[in-house]
Amino acid sequence: MRDLAGLIKAYDVRGVVPDELDDDLAREIGRCFGALIAPAPAIVIGHDMRESGVGLAKAFAAGVMAQDIDVIGIGLASTDQLYFASGKLDIPGAMFTASHNPAKYNGIKMCYAGAKPVGQDSGLNQIKDWLTTGTVPDVGGGKSGTSREEDMLTAYAAHLHSLVDLTGNRALKVVVDAGNGMGGHTAPAVFNDLPLEIVPMYFELDGSFPNHEANPIQPANVADLRKRVVEEKADIGLAFDGDADRCFIIDELGQIVSPSTITALIAARELRREPGSIIIYNLITSRAVPEIVSELGGTPVRTRVGHSFIKAEMARTGAIFGGEHSGHFYFRDFWNADSGMLAALHTLDALGEEGGPLSALLAQYTRYPASGEINSTVTDPQAVIARVEQHYAGAEGVKVDHLDGLTVTHKDWWFNLRASNTEPLLRLNAEAGDRPTMERVRDDVLALVTKGANQ
Repeated sequence: MRDLAGLIKAYDVRGVVPDELDDDLAREIGRCFGALIAPAPAIVIGHDMRESGVGLAKAFAAGVMAQDIDVIGIGLASTDQLYFASGKLDIPGAMFTASHNPAKYNGIKMCYAGAKPVGQDSGLNQIKDWLTTGTVPDVGGGKSGTSREEDMLTAYAAHLHSLVDLTGNRALKVVVDAGNGMGGHTAPAVFNDLPLEIVPMYFELDGSFPNHEANPIQPANVADLRKRVVEEKADIGLAFDGDADRCFIIDELGQIVSPSTITALIAARELRREPGSIIIYNLITSRAVPEIVSELGGTPVRTRVGHSFIKAEMARTGAIFGGEHSGHFYFRDFWNADSGMLAALHTLDALGEEGGPLSALLAQYTRYPASGEINSTVTDPQAVIARVEQHYAGAEGVKVDHLDGLTVTHKDWWFNLRASNTEPLLRLNAEAGDRPTMERVRDDVLALVTKGANQ
């Protein structure tokens, strides 16, 4: 029997093809999803550039149609393009992607109508139970749905342009690293006819990722982009992950910009548009974000990591915007879904309205040195977290919470240690008022993690 616990994650399905995920299982998951969303009239399906995507999407579609639900295929798509289609058409959706994972992986991100997330507690556990017990309900009554293809790329680009208008701004030179992922598909459509000189990098769609992993949160994967921005004397660099739902920013000096800084920038823009609004930030985001939101008259709301959790909180609170330190950015006017491309447009618009360089624009949103995300492979993550908590619990001036993993907070510093939702890793993020303090906290926690890593 397959390890469904390892395959069905906190907010998506993701595994090695074909060992963990193949066409037969994709068809059964499609039947499950059809039962879950019935009596929905139709579903929209897209896939990224991975070689296995076409076959998996076709098999999934067959399972959905067996439940008497029609299928609208949009073919090659970024994940946020799929969310757009789900929102625009007001039907459920399924995106075949493993995001930034290596080439041997693929997966499925599912949503209800209006791009509402399907997570563990909102459908994935039910799908897992049906698969495990072999009790998938037959809601089709022997009837079969139909399938058709529809191009949503032009409408997707037009919707983004309706939310952020760059016309009239000064011209910018922009280096874009698509990492051989779906940014190479969406960037030409979105950036066409804007006051931008685009320098493309790795726009060729290739799911084997021949140039570097499509995971820009890892510094090694943006090394080429950083160098190219400086060589081209560009105003800004953009790096997208494999399914192009995340975007990372490089300034004109070739320096990596923290996603927390971009969260604060976009939050400030949205609060100017709608004063007093709610802004969502996850618990590993810089404490500068809630400070800036509060200073601008907004209401910051802290949440755990993960798109299904943040989207649910966006819907619950009516928040206008939300940001994650992983480079995901969520917009109320984009059906509460995340869009790296929309975040890029906001950043380009902010820069295009100014006369100075990006580094100067962002200086006001950057306050504290941070470690960045540091991953450690451990045999028993929960035991290691418990060891670290035992070390800090009861220390003077320290507060501990468990909203997501372990967060330890002091007036001068904080850190979060949590198990990954998608990979066998323990993730550390630390921040402090000055770099020596941050480095001390970072190193102390890593020493405890290493000490307990194999115990």
